[in-house]
Amino acid sequence: MKFLSQSANTMACASGFSQIWSLSDGYVDLPAQLLRDPNDKICAQMVPPQREESLVRLSVNCFLLDRSGIDRVLIDCGAGGSWDPSMGHLEEALCEAGIDTSSITMVALTHAHGDHINGLLTHDGRRTFRNLSKIVIGQDAVEDFLAEPRLADFRPLLAPIGGGDRPDDRLLAVAIPGHAPGHMGYLLSTGEDDILFCGDLIHVPASQFARPELTWAYDADETMARASRIKLLQDAAGGNTWLAGAHLGRPGIGRIVEEGQGYAFIPAR
Repeated sequence: MKFLSQSANTMACASGFSQIWSLSDGYVDLPAQLLRDPNDKICAQMVPPQREESLVRLSVNCFLLDRSGIDRVLIDCGAGGSWDPSMGHLEEALCEAGIDTSSITMVALTHAHGDHINGLLTHDGRRTFRNLSKIVIGQDAVEDFLAEPRLADFRPLLAPIGGGDRPDDRLLAVAIPGHAPGHMGYLLSTGEDDILFCGDLIHVPASQFARPELTWAYDADETMARASRIKLLQDAAGGNTWLAGAHLGRPGIGRIVEEGQGYAFIPAR
């Protein structure tokens, strides 16, 4: 994958006939106590003893696939105006990258949590992508999407898929169970590289690469999420696959290598 450019909230790479953009929607600070060991106990090393509460900062990343101007597909769309003001900045990142929001016709969602779907609307309630014609979503994530009344107008655009389906001729849907119903990754094979857009496989990179057995309290099924993470990290390291994650530190794309009993993340540069 060839590095092209980087700014405060964007990074562009090229592989084959595709350009891949990493776009920052912002960040969120959450309690470190949400990180759990295999016995579902707080991971003590993440909580400094001198403080009652320690916070970890999670990047919120979205990714855009641009195939030589033919089409543009956005993977996840951030929080919009639905959560902390530190998030919901995807529109600004797109502007910084020189990408017209009207050029995006398809959004592929990894799951239906608010920091991945609510960016379909701007802070003032407008449609962010006025030419959007399709929203790809895991079949089991549809119920959670329908439960968000603010997004009712987007329901006719939903295109449910399962693992192994192809949202388009470039992408393969990869089921990544455990974090949320219908949690889905998308594998882009360019002929030169394989890039897996893995959603919320990892929440706290500083801990979960070295110790992939650690889970996150917001995982719907922590045991299943742990198994998914361990398998995909092993596969990515062995297959030299790039990972692009919603909460990996900026720029959110990198290689996985084995290190000690766990793994290390080498960001794209």
